[in-house]
Amino acid sequence: MSRIGKKPIDIPKGVEVSIAPDNTVIVKGPKGQLSYKFHPNVSITKKENQIIVERKSEDQFSRAVHGTTRALLNNMVKGVTEGFTEELEIVGIGYRAAVKGNNLELTLGYSHPVIYPIPKDVQITVEGNTNIKITGIDKQRVGQVAAEIRSFKEPDPYKGKGIRYKGEVIKLKAGKTVGKK
Repeated sequence: MSRIGKKPIDIPKGVEVSIAPDNTVIVKGPKGQLSYKFHPNVSITKKENQIIVERKSEDQFSRAVHGTTRALLNNMVKGVTEGFTEELEIVGIGYRAAVKGNNLELTLGYSHPVIYPIPKDVQITVEGNTNIKITGIDKQRVGQVAAEIRSFKEPDPYKGKGIRYKGEVIKLKAGKTVGKK
């Protein structure tokens, strides 16, 4: 039995949840609106100030979708009330970032600056040339944008230079001269 799927989701004040017969859920809150069409193996109901997710059968796929659906719904409610944030830090001499108009301009040691167009559904701010803060209401979208920006220059395993998540620990490898005597 899914322990996550059994928990009801509390709906905070100022959040509207509407459920269509085809399992499409629309969540409106102070920060915006999200909608998602869920799998038909689960039933989603709204009772008072709670959302309850139940599965229609006991097969393995339905059990897996049960917990996933509840987690996605919880992220939708949290996104429209609080929002999600992902932070990246740039490590390396001469590496920096700047927001210019609707683009994020990254100087990462290449012969040209890397230009990343900022999507409409996320906000990107740069603090101190090396800290990038990505915020939005959709957790998946914020994480995807962070992963795309990180992929421009992943951390080097020898010197640690590149773009990393804030707090990410890079285990550095020893160089060639370590074993020589």
